[in-house]
Amino acid sequence: MDFLRYYAEQLRSRFDNTTHRPLGPVVCISPWNFPLAIFTGQVAAALAAGNVVLAKPAEQTPLVAAWAVRALHDSGVPPGALQLLPGRGENVGATLVADPRVNGVLFTGSTEVARLLQRTVAQRLTAQGQLLPLIAETGGQNAMIVDSSALAEQAVADIVSSAFDSAGQRCSALRLLCLQHDVADRVLTMLQGAVQELQVADPRWLATDVGPVIDAEARDSIEGHVQAMAAKGRKVWRMTLDPATASRGFYVAPTVIEINSVGDLGREVFGPVLHVLRYPREGLAALLTQVNGLGYGLTQGVHTRIDETVAQVLGASSAGNVYVNRNMVGAVVGVQPFGGEGLSGTGPKAGGPLYLLRLLASKPWNAARQALDFAAGATEPRPKPLTLRDKPADDALAALRAWAQGRGLVSLVEHCDRAAQAAPVIAGLRLPGPTGESNVYQVTARHGVLCLVDPQPAADLDRLLQLASVLAVGGDAVWTRDARDLFLRLPPEVRDRIRVADDWKSPDVGFDAVLHHGSPSSWLATAATLAARPGAIIGMTGLAPGDAQIPLERLVVERSVSTNTAAAGGNASLMTIA
Repeated sequence: MDFLRYYAEQLRSRFDNTTHRPLGPVVCISPWNFPLAIFTGQVAAALAAGNVVLAKPAEQTPLVAAWAVRALHDSGVPPGALQLLPGRGENVGATLVADPRVNGVLFTGSTEVARLLQRTVAQRLTAQGQLLPLIAETGGQNAMIVDSSALAEQAVADIVSSAFDSAGQRCSALRLLCLQHDVADRVLTMLQGAVQELQVADPRWLATDVGPVIDAEARDSIEGHVQAMAAKGRKVWRMTLDPATASRGFYVAPTVIEINSVGDLGREVFGPVLHVLRYPREGLAALLTQVNGLGYGLTQGVHTRIDETVAQVLGASSAGNVYVNRNMVGAVVGVQPFGGEGLSGTGPKAGGPLYLLRLLASKPWNAARQALDFAAGATEPRPKPLTLRDKPADDALAALRAWAQGRGLVSLVEHCDRAAQAAPVIAGLRLPGPTGESNVYQVTARHGVLCLVDPQPAADLDRLLQLASVLAVGGDAVWTRDARDLFLRLPPEVRDRIRVADDWKSPDVGFDAVLHHGSPSSWLATAATLAARPGAIIGMTGLAPGDAQIPLERLVVERSVSTNTAAAGGNASLMTIA
């Protein structure tokens, strides 16, 4: 219901058929662990953007999807606009994604399958001659930090729900619990007692806390991981499971495994298994670096009553959704827009203000800025902001503009001004939520944007248009070595925001978005190279030479921070300790 209402309200308030044009047929591939919510979210967004939807649910949960499609048809959605195509992923899903009539793909599932889909969509263009959009939300190695100031009772309750609700079968579920040495024994003792009180049984019973995992294959994989950890000498604690219950389904006993380092994790274990790592107080910074080094960026939690620690975790986190002094699951549409980065997904966030824009073939250039204004509750058109002539939005962008003006590059000067006005960045927007909870939504620059330009007479101008767009959102650019001469002619403030790579195809060159001015054939060649690159799925925007309509929303990442401000039973004065 939240998804349907949220996207419908955006459609009514901001969309116009003359300026917002759909992609066409879109494939929605949804997972089994949220067979109604994620399925509905994908379908609702694609329909709201005006697309025809081919809905392919997980092979384990076709009946829930069939019920949902029937309800939508009964409510007035034309059958021609929404079709259900159940079946196995390697057959139905793969065939749909490869079909030349499909103009977009929405996928939620494993990182491995998302990489396969990326390789497929990288081989062709849409009917409008654009790169095929792929919105992928994948898994995570989600960590929670608990320091010695945290209220243990509150932390344990949130740990149990984060790790074991839905039998741990949520992409947002807690996988790695990091306990400060000083409180680790106490918290673990309390945690084991709380877990032992859980009811593992048929989920149709109201008294049940933890149900089965999805199938025998999942159960056997999880059990194999637990046995392998035990064989390595890791300390394993498991809840006592009733033998009669275990014999009636694919049940896995909630499990706690103590590990020696972050590197012990390996791949994500999708079930009721919690890994615990002890850390020294002075080792928090190093721990956060190691967690980021896993490459995932979906959810992260922290339990502490010291503001300085909260700030340290938030500043170091690369997760799309961060939770402070509360559990890490149950994101609410429009309150905690959901989605990660790195190995955890491509963005934009589901249930957020920028999601629908990715499902359009064309839109106004400032549509993302308008979306953020709408999310901020603007009831009137946004007043014209200060341009760079009045107040520099960014020192490097101002320096680039002054440099361009001195050389008579009028189109670049105008682009700097327009990009500064349309930049979809926001430091902190408070979204609605219940009393005792703060929800802050942020849009910030990506870590690095690779700027590619095909050789042609106006190649330098295209590169500078890309650079102005990156600087407008506060980001850094990655240039190729053929642009070194242009780089050396730029002001120092601008050069500080550019990294020149000798070989951008090297895995050692870091970037998380690509802009490419060139021909469609060169776009596809670059897309194929990106699809073969290890690590995260990297989004790319293909532009014709001279095209200044660079979609600024592709150059940013969204963050959501949800804080339990009540901190039940806590000593509020501790929040002021630095």
